Amino acid sequence: MEFDLSPKLANKIYGGNGGSYSAWSPSELAMLRQGNIGASKLALNKNGLALPHYSDSAKVAYVLQGSGTAGIVLPEAEEKVIAIKKGDAIALPFGVVTWWFNKDDTELVVLFLGDTSKGHKSGEFTNFYLTGSNGIFTGFSSEFVSRAWDLEEEKVKVLVGSQTNNGIVQVKEGFSMPEPKKEHRDGMALNCEEAPLDVDIKNGGRVVVLNTKNLPLVGEVGLGADLVRLDGSAMCSPGFSCDSAYQVTYIVRGSGRVQVVGVDGRRVLETTLKAGNLFIVPRFFVVSKIANPEGMEWFSIISTPNPIFTHLAGRTSVWKALSPQVLEASFNVAPEAEKHFRSKRTSSEIFFAPSN
Repeated sequence: MEFDLSPKLANKIYGGNGGSYSAWSPSELAMLRQGNIGASKLALNKNGLALPHYSDSAKVAYVLQGSGTAGIVLPEAEEKVIAIKKGDAIALPFGVVTWWFNKDDTELVVLFLGDTSKGHKSGEFTNFYLTGSNGIFTGFSSEFVSRAWDLEEEKVKVLVGSQTNNGIVQVKEGFSMPEPKKEHRDGMALNCEEAPLDVDIKNGGRVVVLNTKNLPLVGEVGLGADLVRLDGSAMCSPGFSCDSAYQVTYIVRGSGRVQVVGVDGRRVLETTLKAGNLFIVPRFFVVSKIANPEGMEWFSIISTPNPIFTHLAGRTSVWKALSPQVLEASFNVAPEAEKHFRSKRTSSEIFFAPSN
């Protein structure tokens, strides 16, 4: 079965003065359903608050823009209040309740990518809000809620019915929200823009990999992630995930070209990528990108917490490991052609700087 792999933009689901919530639809991006992957984006204006909620999916959150505060309540009912800023990645396992707040003039934008294999709908998140017009307790009778909370029914009606907005609200200027605690960030978030680089190639690109070593919670989420910065006109080596993982890529900034090759050596995607695009590479398909002159940056999740990639060009590629005789016979070329081929890319790996 063939799928349209074309990159897509998110669609606004709801919003108001406080901000908006957008998501990618599996009806438009079929690979979301095929790969059991959800993708959404939260944008909060000044004093915008995303009401407390939990999800049917484990996720990785990535702060695309701005700064703010996140509240994360773990299953053992302990709230962690952390400061978040651009470049932060936060692992959100099953069962956590979260809220998000922006007190600054700059819009706070958070990307969510996650696994929907245990969710209600394949390829999309279902969020359950604790308060608001669509909050969980609006569905219970006042008798049940009053007994659960040990409150009079009239007081329950006030508590449950006073918030008439849903999902996102805007609090009054000067409203006092909880202050983040520095110690709460430990083990909860990692700033990918400040973390040690896993790959750093001059005029080529840089990579920070999010895995169980630098953010152990991703093991509970079951996803790995990386932030890749490709320099202007540089190339990312053709490669594939060799452990049956899907690659879900969001273009953070810049633009460039991408090609994906699948079964029987057929090119299944050739297009231009730009900021805001999301696209998914199927398992074992080979992908390569070339940045435009302004460069390109992307954040990806991979559907395994410690992904392994095989590259098909560069010093660490498969070609350098294969015997000369095998390459000669496989390409059906003379030894001189094989030697010339092998002599190239002896030092470069993963990223290739533009030719002078």
